[in-house]
Amino acid sequence: MAYRIYRTAESIFLENTEAPGVFRNLAEGFSFNDLFTASDPQSYVAGLFETASEAESFAPGIPYQAPIGDQEVWAAGVTYFRSRTARMEEAETAGGDIFYDKVYDADRPELFFKATAPRTRGHLDKVAIREDSTWDVPEPELTLAVTSEGKIFGYTIGNDMSSRSIEGENPLYLPQAKVYTGSCSIGPCLVVGDSPGPDTGIQIEIRRSGETVFRGETEVSQLKRGFEELAGFLFRSNEFCHGAYLMTGTGVVPDSDFTLRAGDEIAITIDGVGTLTNQVEVV
Repeated sequence: MAYRIYRTAESIFLENTEAPGVFRNLAEGFSFNDLFTASDPQSYVAGLFETASEAESFAPGIPYQAPIGDQEVWAAGVTYFRSRTARMEEAETAGGDIFYDKVYDADRPELFFKATAPRTRGHLDKVAIREDSTWDVPEPELTLAVTSEGKIFGYTIGNDMSSRSIEGENPLYLPQAKVYTGSCSIGPCLVVGDSPGPDTGIQIEIRRSGETVFRGETEVSQLKRGFEELAGFLFRSNEFCHGAYLMTGTGVVPDSDFTLRAGDEIAITIDGVGTLTNQVEVV
C-alpha cells in the first residue's frame, strides 16, 4: 500500500493509491518535518488517512507547491551511463572529462547539494535557466525521500536543472551550474511507500510553442547504483535533522545541439507518481 501527498495553496491532500480519487484533507495536524522524522512514516500517514476529514473536491489543475518542509535537496551524478557520456562531452574542452569517467566506476558516488526548500519549485511553477549560461538542460530524476535517520520511505519526481556551459567550462563551477534560484523542482506529489521497481519508467517531453522539441525515456533498471547505496553515502559523516530529498541521477540527456529557452514547457513522468510540469524562465 502507498499514499500520495499533494501540497497546494489550498491545503495538503492525502490519497490512498488503492482508492485513487479519494482524498483526505490534512489542513490540521500535519507537517512534512513530522513525516520525515517519524520512526515509521508509512504508519504515520496511514493513521492520518483514517482520521482526517474527507476532501469534497480536489482540483488537480491548480499549481502545487513542492511537497517539502525544511528538508534539503541533494543530488547524485553520473549514475546512468548516458549521464556519464553527456558529462564527459560537456567537460572535454576543459579537460575535465576524465573525472566523470572515473566517478562512474568508483566506489564512492558523486553527491552534491542541490537546493533549500525556498529554492525548490512545485508542479506548474516556473523553473529557471541562468542568464549567464548558453547551454541549459533539464534532468529528470527519480527522487528519494529519506528520514532523519537515513531510512528511505518514499519518492517523487525531481527536475535537476543544469547549466552545461558553466559546468563544462570547469568542473569546479558545478555549484554555479546546479545551485541557483529555480534550479530545482519536485512533485507533483510525494509517494509514501515501497521504492519503485526496476521496470519503473521515466519519461520527459519538452514543448516549445506547442511543438515537441525533445522526448526521451529510460527506466530505473538502468541506474548503476542502488537506492540504499546512494542514501548511505549521503548520510556518511553527515546529519539531516529534518530528513532530506535525494535525486538519483538522470538517464535522459538531450543531445549537445539542444538548449532550453524561456517559455519552454518541461513535463516529466514517472510511473506511479504522475507528471511534474514546469515552464522555463530566465533568472
